[in-house]
Parts: sequence; structure tokens; C-alpha cells
Amino acid sequence: MRIVISEFMSLDGVVQAPGGPEEDTDGGFAHGGWSHPFFDPEVVGGAFDDALGKAEALLFGRRTWQTMAAAWPERAGDPFADRMNAIPKYVVSRTLGDSDLTWANTTRIGGDEAVDRLRELHKAEGGDLLVMGSPTLARTLLAEGLVDELRLMVMPVLLGGGKSIFPADGGKHTLELVSTVTSATGVNVCTYRTVTEK
Repeated sequence: MRIVISEFMSLDGVVQAPGGPEEDTDGGFAHGGWSHPFFDPEVVGGAFDDALGKAEALLFGRRTWQTMAAAWPERAGDPFADRMNAIPKYVVSRTLGDSDLTWANTTRIGGDEAVDRLRELHKAEGGDLLVMGSPTLARTLLAEGLVDELRLMVMPVLLGGGKSIFPADGGKHTLELVSTVTSATGVNVCTYRTVTEK
């Protein structure tokens, strides 16, 4: 399976809490919901529709999964929500138990076995395994060389600090820019694929 990471990102690389004020206040983050002024249905929404349409399964970290699991089931009837609810989902967590998996079609991957299990999924036959949000998981996947594609919706705002998906381990990761589209709200939707170093 191809592992694809799709993120709302500020110009200074922050991905924390794009959706709402209480989404993730770790570290005193005070700008939750920062992506809303820049969202447009055609370009930014279209990028998400395209990524979800190509996905065979979704992959989340615990916090993002819990946020999504609290939001999407009640939106049934909308085509995007119906797809989110029906598609197979994996959540990486050390703390969730099987009884916590209330969102349909979710499988838990234990935190201690996550990298090995994700390597197995990456090598398995199948379509895209799509990661949305989940900065800690995204950072691990990048550091482990398990990411095939990055879809970054880079928004024209500086947030001055917050969670990032980029590893700070001194490792070099070469990417190829495959496409870029700019929305009327100034968002650059950039698709990168990883390049194997020679």
C-alpha cells in the first residue's frame, strides 16, 4: 500500500489544531481553527475529496482518530461523511482498547508494534493508506522512510510555533514536487513524492 500524508499546514510548518479552538491545545497552542479563513470547497476541498477517493484505508494517531470518531458518524447522509464512515480505518494507540473503537470499521494497532505493523501494511497489496492530521504518527512514518507521498495544503499564515510533521532527527529526505495548485484564498496545494536516494 502507498502511504500518503495529507495535511493542512501553516507557512511555518505548523499542523496543530487546524479545525477548531479546542481540537489540540497542547503546549498552550491558542490558534485552533486557523485553517478556516483559507478553506475553499473547490481547490482545498477538492484535494481532500481526491485523496479520500483514492484511499483504500485511513490511518490515524489516537488523538486525531478520537476527534474524527466524535464528528463523522453523526454526519451520515453526506457523501464525504458516508465515505469516511465506511472506509477501513487503522488507529495507532498504546491506550485505546478494542472496546473504545466505536467508529465503524476501525482496527487498533498497538503503539509498541506500530512501526513493524505499518511496514507490513506498506508492503501489502492495495491502494493508498491515507494519513490525515496525526502529527506524531506522520513524523514517525517520515523518519522511518514509510511515506510515498505528501499532500500539503500550505496556507498563507504564520502561527509562531506548534506541532509539525517533520522529523528533527538530522535525516535527509529528498522529495519530488509532482504538482501544485493555488486557490483563490492563497493556499498552495502541493503534492510531493519521495525520491529514493542513490
